[in-house]
Amino acid sequence: MQPRLLKDINVAGKKVLVRVDYNVPLDAQQNITDDFRIEASLETIQYLLQQDAIVILMSHLGRPKGNRVAEMSLAPAAKRLSEMLNKRSFLLTIVLAKSLKKRWRC
Repeated sequence: MQPRLLKDINVAGKKVLVRVDYNVPLDAQQNITDDFRIEASLETIQYLLQQDAIVILMSHLGRPKGNRVAEMSLAPAAKRLSEMLNKRSFLLTIVLAKSLKKRWRC
């Protein structure tokens, strides 16, 4: 059985969740020093957008010991992605409820 390719799936008008690795290196001023990981995802994102899909990207930079750390925000990656796509992107943060954290041992 041949593996299915993204191009074999009709994504028009559908929400597509894409796990991306935007664990990009940042300098002390929160500037991205190497955007290779973002650039590597562009072909997939652009294809989905051309197919009229609603693209939802999921990534993280880390959260030491369960706490948010400003230096690990994905805001710089979202900004760079917007620049590279020439489209507006939105950064959403999700906070897990304590009951879910306990259940998932986060």
